Amino acid sequence: MKEMLRKLAETYPQLNIAPGPGGTEKYRDAVLRGIRPPEDLSHFTGSDRDCCTLEHTPAGDVWAVTLGKRKDFETFLKIMCWRCEDVEIPETQGAVHVSGIINRGKVDDFIAGWHAAHPDPAPGEWQAAFQAFQADKAAYTETLIILSTGPYSAVPAAEAGLSEPEWLEKSLTIRKTHECTHYLCRRLYPEQKEAVWDELVADAAGLFAAFGRYDPQLAERVLGIRDGEWIGGRLSIYTETPEALARRIHGLLPRFAEAAAGAADAYSLAETLEKRQAEWSGAIHVEISEGL
Repeated sequence: MKEMLRKLAETYPQLNIAPGPGGTEKYRDAVLRGIRPPEDLSHFTGSDRDCCTLEHTPAGDVWAVTLGKRKDFETFLKIMCWRCEDVEIPETQGAVHVSGIINRGKVDDFIAGWHAAHPDPAPGEWQAAFQAFQADKAAYTETLIILSTGPYSAVPAAEAGLSEPEWLEKSLTIRKTHECTHYLCRRLYPEQKEAVWDELVADAAGLFAAFGRYDPQLAERVLGIRDGEWIGGRLSIYTETPEALARRIHGLLPRFAEAAAGAADAYSLAETLEKRQAEWSGAIHVEISEGL
């Protein structure tokens, strides 16, 4: 049941640390100081739905980790995103795209390889080599997509117009494509980072991947909006003014539907929308920006 987690813990030893008091210091020992903790995954339940897959995007490949149990998903996030602190994970958060994760194995391999090649280094030579290695973050950091398997944005299946099994299946597709879209957009359009816009684009790609079309009403609902009114939900994670922003999003999403009508696939839709962000400047762009 925990085979995937055991394999991941070989690369990310911090997974052996249960979130809680003193967790951050234990995390630093494992990740920054190379002190491997004892093998202990008892804080995970494990599931036959756990899996790790390599996802392909137009911006490159990225690993996606799916946890079949909600508790395991939350524990994984607390370890990998919050450095083993026992923080509260919002119920509406079902996935995350995390960049800059240190792969301790790559660090250890560099250290061992360098010392093997330099048995008698000159004073300061090792320090200079390690500083140069640390400066190249691509050499030892990675991006992970972490997914849960529950209903997307905690929206009930009935509100999505589907049976429970159908909605859970669609939810996983939405989540995976949503996070892959974040990965794509950050790599191809790094200067366009804007929290609410990013979520609208990633949701659009996810919904298109799951349904083969874009439904503005469902796009609103997964953010916590109904008929242009904020009813409580995920949108409040990205803005302090969800009530005002909900009405503006309601007016914007029909344009997303128009773009989706001519899209070949989810990622081409995402790229079209990113290009339209510049085209749709003026009132729409200003209103979204003011809501952040």
